[in-house]
Amino acid sequence: MKKLNRFNYILTLILAVCIGATIPILIGSTQIHEPHTVKSEVPYCVAPPTVPLEVVFDGEKVDLRRYDRRERMDREMMAFTYMHSTTMLLVKRANRFFPVVEPILKANGIPDDFKYLMVIESSLNTIARSPSGAAGLWQFMPATGREFGLEVNDNVDERYHIEKATVAACKYFKQAYAKYGDWISVSAAYNAGQGRITSQLDKQLADHTMDLWLVEETSRYMFRLLAAKEVLSNPQRYGFLLKSEDLYPPIPCKDITVTTPISSLDEYAQQQGINYAQLRDMNPWLREHTLQNNSGKTYVLSIPTQEGMNYDPKKTVAYNKEWVTD
Repeated sequence: MKKLNRFNYILTLILAVCIGATIPILIGSTQIHEPHTVKSEVPYCVAPPTVPLEVVFDGEKVDLRRYDRRERMDREMMAFTYMHSTTMLLVKRANRFFPVVEPILKANGIPDDFKYLMVIESSLNTIARSPSGAAGLWQFMPATGREFGLEVNDNVDERYHIEKATVAACKYFKQAYAKYGDWISVSAAYNAGQGRITSQLDKQLADHTMDLWLVEETSRYMFRLLAAKEVLSNPQRYGFLLKSEDLYPPIPCKDITVTTPISSLDEYAQQQGINYAQLRDMNPWLREHTLQNNSGKTYVLSIPTQEGMNYDPKKTVAYNKEWVTD
C-alpha cells in the first residue's frame, strides 16, 4: 500500500510538471495564430486622396488621365492633404484675404482661380519673404514690383501692400496672357519667367506648357496650383473639418490719408489707440519706424478698430460655406 501511494505521488508530481511546462507553449501558440490587423499596429490609418480624371482652371479642362500628369497631381494633392497644419492655416487665412483679393481680380479681368496662385506663392502670409528676396502675398522680386508700379525701397515696400500688390499681379497676368493665350502658361511664367517659358515652348516643340520638361520647381508649380484649388474648394473632402469660429475674419479698419512725413510711427500708433506692432500688422508695407514721404505722396494707413481687434470668434462668418461644417 505504501509503495502504491508513493507511486501515485510521483505520478502526480510528474503530471504537474508537464502541465506547467506546456502552458507557456499553449499560450505562445495562441498568440502566434492570433490574426494581426492594421488597427493593432498603428493609431490611425493613412490613405492617399483620389486624383480626379480632370480639373478645371478658368473654364479650361485639364486632362489628368495621362500617367505623368496624374502622378504629378497626385504628389501635390498628397502634400496639401497631409501637410495638416499648413493647409488648415490656409483655409483660416483665406477667410480674411479672399474677400479682399477676389474683387480686384474680377475688376481687372483676371480669372478668380488666380487667387490660388497667391496661396502657393506665400501661404497667405502677408510678410512672406523668400531667400531670393521675393516678398509679400504675391512674392514680387524688387525689380518686377517696380516694373508693375509698386514703390519698393527701404522705407516703403508696396510688395507687402495687399491691394496694390494684387493690382500689380493683375498687370503681369494680362501681359503674359497677351503672349500665351492660356492661363496655365501664365501661371508657369509667373514662376519661371516669360523668357524661359517662351524659349522652352519653341525648343521642345510643345503645344502646351504642362507638357514641357522644366526644372522641378516650375513643373510642380502648375500642379500645386491645381491641387490648391482642389483642396481649398472642398477641404472637408480631404479631412479638414473646421467650424466658422475657427476661421480668421477680416479686421475692421478705418483709413487715414497721410500726405506728410511721420517722424515716429511708434508715437503715431499710440495716438491712434494702438501700438506699433498692430500698425505694422495692418500696414506691412511700412518698413521702418518712420514714414519719410519727402515728396508729399498720398498714403492710406489702415488703423484697426478696438472692436475689430477683439473680435468674438463665435460671430465669425464663413466667406465660403464649403470651408466649414456648421
